[in-house]
Amino acid sequence: MTTKLLVANLSDIDVLGSRTIKIQNTEIAVFRLTDGSVLAVENKCPHKGGVLSEGMVCGTAVHCPLHDWKIDLRSGRAQEPDEGCVTTFETEIDRESGSIYVTI
Repeated sequence: MTTKLLVANLSDIDVLGSRTIKIQNTEIAVFRLTDGSVLAVENKCPHKGGVLSEGMVCGTAVHCPLHDWKIDLRSGRAQEPDEGCVTTFETEIDRESGSIYVTI
């Protein structure tokens, strides 16, 4: 069963910034990109558990603040030569209200 949750408003997240939410026992990082899209991933690097929401966003990737692993925000995969993956979550923006929804 999937659930769509209202998690923020576009005005709550700076461009290239993030916001974290906790749903059950999972912390999710919601990122706002320069192209206007919003992407959401599990907020834990697959390498050593670095907090991805504290990393620098470049294009559609976030750099883990611990060891600079680059995680693709669309697929959740670490960029080569690193290996690993984080869970991604479907996002939706209501362009009229600016509301951001995450599907879990």
